[in-house]
Amino acid sequence: MPSLNHTEAHTLLGGRLALNFVNAAPPSRELHWEDLIAFLEASRIVSSERSARLLLLPQSDPQSADALLEKSHRLRESLHRIFTAMVRKERIAREWVEPVNALLRITEGHDELLQQDQSWRIEYIAREDSLDWLLAAIARSAAEIVVEGARAPIRLCANPRCGLFFYDASRTRRRRWCSMAACGNRSKVAAFARKHSNSRHAQ
Repeated sequence: MPSLNHTEAHTLLGGRLALNFVNAAPPSRELHWEDLIAFLEASRIVSSERSARLLLLPQSDPQSADALLEKSHRLRESLHRIFTAMVRKERIAREWVEPVNALLRITEGHDELLQQDQSWRIEYIAREDSLDWLLAAIARSAAEIVVEGARAPIRLCANPRCGLFFYDASRTRRRRWCSMAACGNRSKVAAFARKHSNSRHAQ
């Protein structure tokens, strides 16, 4: 079972697949192959069985693995630029969108309802069984966010040490943290400590 350097819970806080993909590793470094496969499994793009096989791909077919990882790097870098611009209400450059369009062009396919246990889920079925389809759903998710334009409630966590993006689907659209259980509570604890420290110094 692959494991992310970010915990799975931390990685999937974005509320949209494309945002989770950008969050899948710290902003300061690129995704490793193990990160990518763990993300695809955590996002239910691949099954645990397929994930186990993909983890071995760098040994069995390094050229294909390198090509997919390079595309994932380009996509993630472009999405980071796109979402940063959206948070800042800035213009999205056309060249940033090209990696998204390249994947959408290559990976034509369709959605299909699949039953899992007692529930149903939508899964993307690619027309061709190439590795590029692994990134297709991420590209489509990104395209849907870009189309929302200025209306898209894309936020960056208020914790300056966090760096995670999230889609603010809260009722008031005033969510500040990637997670109250993580950054929100840490901020409250730090503010409480500062307040009591200042009050002690004032005495």
